Amino acid sequence: MCISEKNKRLARLFSGGALLLLAGCTVGPDFKAPAPPAVNQYTAESQLQATAPARAVAQTFDPAAALPADWWSLFSAPLLNQAVKEALQASPSIASTEATLRQVRDELKSGEGVFYPQVTAGFDVTREHPASNATPLKFQEGTFNLFTLSGGISYTLDIFGGERRQVEGLGAAVDYQTNVARAAALTLASNVANTLIALAAYRAEIQATEEIVEFEKKQVALAGVQAIAGTQTYAAQLSLQSQLESTKAALPPLNQKVAQAEHLLAVLEGKFPAQSQATSMNFDALSLPQKLPLSLPSSLTKERPDILEAEANLHAASAQIGVATAAMLPNITLNGGAGYSATALSSLFAGPSNLWSLAGGITQPIFEGGTLYYRREAAKDAYDVAAANYQQTVLTAFQQVADTLRALEHDAEALAAQDRVVATAHRSLELVQANYAGGMATYSEVLIADAQYGQARIADIQANASRYQDTVALFAALGGGWWNDSKTLASR
Repeated sequence: MCISEKNKRLARLFSGGALLLLAGCTVGPDFKAPAPPAVNQYTAESQLQATAPARAVAQTFDPAAALPADWWSLFSAPLLNQAVKEALQASPSIASTEATLRQVRDELKSGEGVFYPQVTAGFDVTREHPASNATPLKFQEGTFNLFTLSGGISYTLDIFGGERRQVEGLGAAVDYQTNVARAAALTLASNVANTLIALAAYRAEIQATEEIVEFEKKQVALAGVQAIAGTQTYAAQLSLQSQLESTKAALPPLNQKVAQAEHLLAVLEGKFPAQSQATSMNFDALSLPQKLPLSLPSSLTKERPDILEAEANLHAASAQIGVATAAMLPNITLNGGAGYSATALSSLFAGPSNLWSLAGGITQPIFEGGTLYYRREAAKDAYDVAAANYQQTVLTAFQQVADTLRALEHDAEALAAQDRVVATAHRSLELVQANYAGGMATYSEVLIADAQYGQARIADIQANASRYQDTVALFAALGGGWWNDSKTLASR
């Protein structure tokens, strides 16, 4: 429809409103990300050294090395790579975080609509028969039709930036959920890796226990021969038999742990336990990473998803101070409408049928019983809470990195020492066994040596598993390397 000279006033009014908006200000604090902590190392020692070699493998910490987004590939285990890939693709927990991320992004786009004029259009048809005494002036006699075509436009002049701060808060919510999704993926990958390492440890313990069982069976058989020959008592044979049964009793709990780990792995991969498949994962399939990436302390606050979550919460709290402040200040709205109204459709666009309206309003809170003031104070308090939570998150993150660094050093030392214990216990058992066969050792000495060797074997396996799992913990503590993902780099 044509735009009359009168209707052009509406456009000029909103153009002026837009200029007024640009001249406005945004109340409340402008958010600035917290500065990195003023520390240049994770532990009290000035420099981290290579870990003690265990089984000819020493790990070194390299601040210059990049932590890949697929950090699990550093173990060079195809089964691990496949398991993590399946989990990331099929896990309901990942699907949930991704759906929530899409939701908050759509809410942000929805909130950004406030920056645009709200335009409406309508067409009404009315058939009416007014009462003859409805008005002193009889503007219409009898029944008539009324056709109305109209359009309206409204706009809130966000002079003090309350709406902009609200949208800023929605943007912070997107940042928060983005890092929730990153943290969920990191946790899932870590759980898959740790579950497979645990499976390898349980199977190694089962194998070691079965080897001990076979050894003890030979001891029992030998004791039986000696009892018949009269060189040993029947009680000695029973003692060895008791030791054998005790060792066998350790197998069912280990098999149960294997079953539980397999069920857990199935759930992590988005499957039901009944769909779990036995995996042949063992320590031989894993390669311990020897060069360990180590982010600088100044970078950790920009790489750990949980720290970035806390920063996003701090940003959102800062924006809410601006929202609460703007609510205490004047609010200006503009409204306008234009259209045509006639009793006949054929004359709807005739000159005398056009109509228009312009309106403006300003609202200033005068007395709210302290509601707006204390709402702003509460927003400030919420910011202080978020700031304290951020600081605590950073401290905890640095503690976790420091703990894993020291754990890796101690794991290597413990494994090297445990290897020596196993070798010594095995040699001692061989000597006692030979002496027992020759009648120069008692069955109690055999039991003691056998128990020591079995305990050493199990402890050695557990020490090896701890070294692998603490390596996983380091990669997780450093943030998982999501910033080195090719998709992330491409989106920057």
